[in-house]
Amino acid sequence: MNVRHFAHPGGGVYNATPDRVVFGPGSVSLLPAEVDRLGVHAPLVVTTPGRVEMGKEVAAGLGDRCAGILPEAASQVPIELARRGREVAAEMGADCLVAVGGGAATGLCKGIAYESGLPIIAVPTTYSGSEMTGYCGMTIDGVKRMHESPAMLASVVIYDAELSCGLPPAVTASSAMNALAHCIDAAYLPSISPLLRPAAVEGARVVTSALPAVLADPDDLGARNELLYGAYLAGAALTGGFALQHAVAHMLGGSFGVEHGVAHAVVLPYVTAHLVERAPEAMGRVADAVGTSDLAGHIWDVAVAAGLPVRLSDVGVGDEHMDTAVRIASDGESYDVNTSLDAGLDNPAPVTAEVVRAILSAAAAGGRPGAGR
Repeated sequence: MNVRHFAHPGGGVYNATPDRVVFGPGSVSLLPAEVDRLGVHAPLVVTTPGRVEMGKEVAAGLGDRCAGILPEAASQVPIELARRGREVAAEMGADCLVAVGGGAATGLCKGIAYESGLPIIAVPTTYSGSEMTGYCGMTIDGVKRMHESPAMLASVVIYDAELSCGLPPAVTASSAMNALAHCIDAAYLPSISPLLRPAAVEGARVVTSALPAVLADPDDLGARNELLYGAYLAGAALTGGFALQHAVAHMLGGSFGVEHGVAHAVVLPYVTAHLVERAPEAMGRVADAVGTSDLAGHIWDVAVAAGLPVRLSDVGVGDEHMDTAVRIASDGESYDVNTSLDAGLDNPAPVTAEVVRAILSAAAAGGRPGAGR
């Protein structure tokens, strides 16, 4: 009989989720009330250039209390942009940040809050799940580095599926694979709270079932709402920590310019194949929930059916980049939770150069991983 042991990290942002979540179609109408609930008076709306019209609509809903709009968010959160954002927020007299959009908008708000301490209200329009965490990857000198701080944990998250209905199918698919990657990377780590581990399993089930439904009918609000629910679960699971999947995907995004969701999609089947071998019990629970005996192959199938790349050359990463990619991905100690855990609770799949090279080699070949559990 196995004797259960666990000691997940205390303090900081591990396993910490936002205090308040408001979920359901039409929920963005409650934003003014949430601003009042926080006791702030001058929220700054932060979005990307592509979401500026939506940002203006949200700002209009806030009325005169809105400090302004910062429509400059960009993927991978360049540190220079975060510093400029802090300056703009101070100049406008903002006392709160409202992220409207995907991971880029949320990430910029986190970068601003990292040193300013301004509270964040996140209104996600994609499925990245980053709005649930106090982690943020910021790109410094061409390398994406993880930062963590309670200051970057949103005070409120408002999930409104109506805001995601115009999301193009390709962006929907890559963003959903980002959410699925959170579930896979968190499910096996000993740093995740037992209270949140089921969120990773259920999140994987919801995302893999809802994504095909959304792609079949992008205007199906019910399917969008369900996929957003999966993203919420995935984001909650991500607070338990992350390692191998994110080490590789963040390297592709921060150092090779691969879009964040696509970076996750292109390596997730091969990372999963490795995890099936190293953490079979945890991956078995995910496989059972998804309804497959071949988790890695199933994820490859989902990605291909969604029209996403599963080969590194399709995202501009060739054999000549391999050594650099391995070095950067395996050098990110913040992705390997071994250093954050008590002795004896080791990550079963640590980030090493040998493992990263094997995964990238499999992704370079692009073949379907097919080993059942």
